[in-house]
This record gives sequence, structure tokens and C-alpha cells, in this order.
Amino acid sequence: MNLEVITRKPKTGTRKTPLLFVHGAWHGAWCWDEYFLPYFADKGYLARALSLRGHGKSEGRERLRWTSIRGFVADVAQVASDFANPPVVIGHSMGGFVVQKYLENHDAPAGVLLASIPPVGYLPAMIRTGIKHPLPLLKSMITANPYHLVGTPKLTHEAFFSTDMSDEKVAKYFKHIQQESFAGVFDATLLYLPRPKYVQTPMLVLGAGKDKIFTTREVEATAKAYNTEAEIFPYTAHDMMLEINWRAIADRIIAWLQARGI
Repeated sequence: MNLEVITRKPKTGTRKTPLLFVHGAWHGAWCWDEYFLPYFADKGYLARALSLRGHGKSEGRERLRWTSIRGFVADVAQVASDFANPPVVIGHSMGGFVVQKYLENHDAPAGVLLASIPPVGYLPAMIRTGIKHPLPLLKSMITANPYHLVGTPKLTHEAFFSTDMSDEKVAKYFKHIQQESFAGVFDATLLYLPRPKYVQTPMLVLGAGKDKIFTTREVEATAKAYNTEAEIFPYTAHDMMLEINWRAIADRIIAWLQARGI
């Protein structure tokens, strides 16, 4: 599979363990390169982000609607195998769900989940979305096209960003928001849920207090499933890596990795 991979290399003091970032639904590798990739590279990490098949500049856009989560897991495995050493896998939202499935059958030094779909799946969030935005959800179901859920700057702003994010920045990011897999949504809702008991990798679970998609309780339940405690950033919205306090989130990840000798 021909996948887009963005790589940022440290100029000095390369750490032994690299990092692999996995984006969420409607996004691509671009969302990590705004702040996270260069920042982690400055801290000595080889940092890479992939665009899952059908996303960004990766191949498979014409088949994206019926692409499964299994395909996305295969993409992570493909890119992870290109590292000299197994990478820490860091996933956001749907990417966190993909990371959970990846770690069921693959070893990694550590895993990090940011505002991730919980092990119970996307169904509770979908119900909340349907109550608040019934027409976009209905369009998504009728057309098998989840883009309707985020298909305007207003919907994108509400779903992903804090209310104080400028319209200019929202417009900049909205240009990258794209179609998403309909089959993947159903995998993450009912058909292919994570099995935490099969994951032995140490996990850091971070959540956003102003997240309009997943609740703090769901983030805490995710952490409990992986035998850890959630850490919540109270004034942060869903796209944690693009929010104004992204640096505090990145520093927490770095501190946790370094405490583990990574």
C-alpha cells in the first residue's frame, strides 16, 4: 500500500525509540505536522505520522467508503515495520481505536491514546450526535457518507475545536477535512471492538474536558480498561494536537515516555 508518511528527524541527540502518530476520522497526517511532529523531533525523537489508506495523499481514496478498520491496522503495521526499532504508537480519536486494535497483535514500547474512541465503541457518541444533529446523521446513513457530520466549517468547529479558536484557523483546517470510511464507522460502532485483555503494552490515556464527541467518563472507562488512570486537560477540545494548549499535552506525553526510559 502506497501511504503518505511525514517524517521529522531530530537534529541532535536522537533517542533510541521512535514515535508513530495515527490520525483520527476525517483527518490525515497533516494534523500532526502543525505542531507535534516538529516539537517531538526537537526533543530528540524520530517522529512520523502516516495518512491511513484513503486519507491525505495515501492511495485508496476511491475505495475509502468501504475500507475496514482492519485495513487501517494493516497500514499502521506496514509503517511501523519500516522503523529500525518498534515505535511508540500514538493515536487520536479513530486513530486511538486503530492503535488499540493494532496492539492486540503487535508489540510496542508504549501506546498513547488522545481523545480516543473507547473500547465500547462509537455508538454512544453517535447517539449523542444524532440527538444534536439529526439531519447530518440521517444524510450520513442514507448516503453511506460520514462527511455530512462535519461537512461545514461550523460543524467542524463544533466537533473538533474550542469555541475560542479563530475562524481563520478553523477555515485553514477545514480545507483538509475529508471523506471517511462508512464501513470503518460500523466497525468502530459494533463490528470490530477492541479487546483490552489482549493488550500488554503500557498505555497513557489523555482526554479533553471540552470534547464534544467523547465524554470524560468514557475516557476514564478507556483508561480503566487498560489498567491505568485517565488524565484530562480541562480546557481542551477534541483535536488535542491542534488546540492552543497543544504544548502542555505534548510535554505530558514526553514526561511519561521519559519516566519509562523511552
